[in-house]
Amino acid sequence: QVQLVESGGGLVQAGGSLRLSCAASGIIFSINNMAWYRQAPGRQRERVGYITSGGYTSYADSVKGRFTISRDNAKDTVYLQMNSLKPEDTAVYYCNKAANPWAWGQGTQVTVSS
Repeated sequence: QVQLVESGGGLVQAGGSLRLSCAASGIIFSINNMAWYRQAPGRQRERVGYITSGGYTSYADSVKGRFTISRDNAKDTVYLQMNSLKPEDTAVYYCNKAANPWAWGQGTQVTVSS
């Protein structure tokens, strides 16, 4: 059974940074392309970026140059480094497969104050 546990969220001022972590279990983590998603109140969940099994990354235009995804296959963990945060980055952040996602974890709340 797949389990995804996101952590690292919090309240930060605009311009600040946060690093999110997502620990996966119940899967062969290293072979999966992983992604970070977010969902703001009243909006649909959107993908902010992904990392392939080989380490290639791609980002949504809204976060390009500010967010960085990395992974540690030895720890079955994917990370999201968020810099230069903006109030519009406020959302619940989730990790999952880059396509055909598994069941969602609980997510981690990120709130950016202006």
